Amino acid sequence: MPHQERAPKQDRSRATRRRLLSAAVECLAEHGWAGSTVTVVAERAGVSRGAAQHHFPTREDLFTAAVEHVAEQRSAALRALAHDLPPAGSIARTRTIVEELVDLYTGPLFRAALQLWVAASNEEQLGRRVIDLESRVGRETHRTAVRLLGADESVPGVRETVQGLLDMGRGLGLANLLTDDAARRDRIVDQWARIVDAALAGSDPSA
Repeated sequence: MPHQERAPKQDRSRATRRRLLSAAVECLAEHGWAGSTVTVVAERAGVSRGAAQHHFPTREDLFTAAVEHVAEQRSAALRALAHDLPPAGSIARTRTIVEELVDLYTGPLFRAALQLWVAASNEEQLGRRVIDLESRVGRETHRTAVRLLGADESVPGVRETVQGLLDMGRGLGLANLLTDDAARRDRIVDQWARIVDAALAGSDPSA
């Protein structure tokens, strides 16, 4: 096959794969594992079931790849936080970073990841992949938070404060599954921004 003919075919194949992975993530976020069959995902992606199975022969293949897709999207979202931040050393910058980190845990990507965690608890092969990827994403999230905040983790309490922020974000993400408590979340973000800012400055946030 001439190169000119192969390239468009490869482009179409990659585009179909991306649509299937995006649809798988959306279905997981909206319908959970039980409601996210290959047929449902294929319909959402606008492709035939046969085309879906050409790229992902089994449901496990599809959602194992979706695990990787979710991890890549979450990593890209983390990297994007570095742009257009307020000046270093300002409470506005700390507040923006805290808010953006919390948003990572309250958006659709985290909702889809939660569904994958639940599924992984009953699917051994999927579970191994999820544990590996979540460990990697967790390390990258922590490193990114430290870098954005300009945190010196050699200072006592700073590492624990950053990790506490991320743990709090996950907790808010879980709470957001049941109700939209955006107003309460804003107040918590304000308080955590003050706590983080005080820890970075080496002072007592309760003072």
